Amino acid sequence: MGEVKTVIPESVLKKRKREEEWALAKKQDLDAAKIKNKENRKVIFKRAKLYAEEYANKERELIQLKREAKLKGGFYVEPEAKLLFIIRIRGINAIDPKTKKILQLLRLRQIFNGVFLKVNKATVNMLRRVEPYVTYGYPNLKSVKELIYKRGFGKLNFQRTALTDNSIVEKGLGKFGIICVEDLIHEIMAVGPHFKEANNFLWPFQLKAPLGGLKKKRNHYVEGGDAGNRENYINELIRRMN
Repeated sequence: MGEVKTVIPESVLKKRKREEEWALAKKQDLDAAKIKNKENRKVIFKRAKLYAEEYANKERELIQLKREAKLKGGFYVEPEAKLLFIIRIRGINAIDPKTKKILQLLRLRQIFNGVFLKVNKATVNMLRRVEPYVTYGYPNLKSVKELIYKRGFGKLNFQRTALTDNSIVEKGLGKFGIICVEDLIHEIMAVGPHFKEANNFLWPFQLKAPLGGLKKKRNHYVEGGDAGNRENYINELIRRMN
């Protein structure tokens, strides 16, 4: 008797072929991603080094200008800040519709939410209107870094995604040349040409209640309260809330 040949159904053969193609495509994608990540790491390292030098140079220049002014018997006035950080400190009780709408436009929908904002005439006018409900000031580099690294979430496919990897930043902002967290920090801090896109990518920061509490929400900061502009003292509040 002759050998009985096993007939493999055509559907099984097609499935095998399809799975082999998928496995090959997946392997090629992984290899390409590895090469790209290796190149990206070099670029990110170079950029981070450049940014560190830039920040250090700015710091040295500021110290030098202050010393020169002191020697001449005057004092150095720093240029007007370009970046603001706003924190909502009051809830929704007894809030009029226009103020509520402005807070929504500023993306401050909950108490202790925080956002970055570019200083211009429109934003200053909006802040004047909502001043009793928010506190704001000029964040320094340390504050910006701590906020983004510790509480930074990005908006990817309309979802809140933790910034655990540089690839998340690249997916959201790669088309603007922002490929890592350090790029994002630099764009926010320097209020660069793509500040609007970078800021919109960042989800509003959800901060904790300040350590030691607030003094008096209803009063302005200059009256011993908490609301309104606290200029550089916002950094101390960010430390307590981060």
